[in-house]
Amino acid sequence: MTKLSVNINKIATLRNSRGGDVPNVVQFAKDVQRFGAEGVTIHPRPDERHIRYQDARDLKSEVYTEYNIEGNPVESFVNLVLEVKPTQVTLVPDAVDAITSNAGWDTIKHKDFLSVVIKEFQANGIRTSVFVDPVLKQIEGAKAVGADRIELYTESYAHQYGLGNMDAIKPFNESAKLAANLGLGINAGHDLSLDNIKFFKDNIPNLLEVSIGHALIAESLYLGIENVIQMYLHKLK
Repeated sequence: MTKLSVNINKIATLRNSRGGDVPNVVQFAKDVQRFGAEGVTIHPRPDERHIRYQDARDLKSEVYTEYNIEGNPVESFVNLVLEVKPTQVTLVPDAVDAITSNAGWDTIKHKDFLSVVIKEFQANGIRTSVFVDPVLKQIEGAKAVGADRIELYTESYAHQYGLGNMDAIKPFNESAKLAANLGLGINAGHDLSLDNIKFFKDNIPNLLEVSIGHALIAESLYLGIENVIQMYLHKLK
């Protein structure tokens, strides 16, 4: 079964909008695990506009499932991850001013940089995943830099699926098959939703984990967080 990791950035965004501690990020993480989520994902950015670095520290003792920290491995991020030691770190090449992640790594161009960063994380017992587009040479590059897993950047799939283009799954299927042949674990995330997750899961072999935040939180406004988590788990079986 593919694991569901809930990205709780949007909860931090809502909290920060009022300057207090409602909703409480740590309590929300505890609740989504109680409701059945098999992981918690956060993506702290240098300006801390949603998840704060202290949130990452506070969550460490409360996440008893998979703890996944995403981000661009700038010095402050690397230091945070080495301090917290989550289950997994997912390396994402987002610019400082990016609203959300919008591209995967060029694993060939950044081979030397990624190799050094990944080696340091792995030496500290942290599984590493690299955020990549569904491009075969980039999958090969992820293997070359020593990653344990890839996370397939699924925005293009989600957009095309919404337009009725089922063929949009093909590059993701091919990328997953190559990754498996290379011994890489396969994660996926970005714009996955209740509408498109089942078709994606049914067509991606060896899919270990999906990380879902924005859609899941938005859907929960209407359907309730516990109910939505159960709906995702059902579709991922």
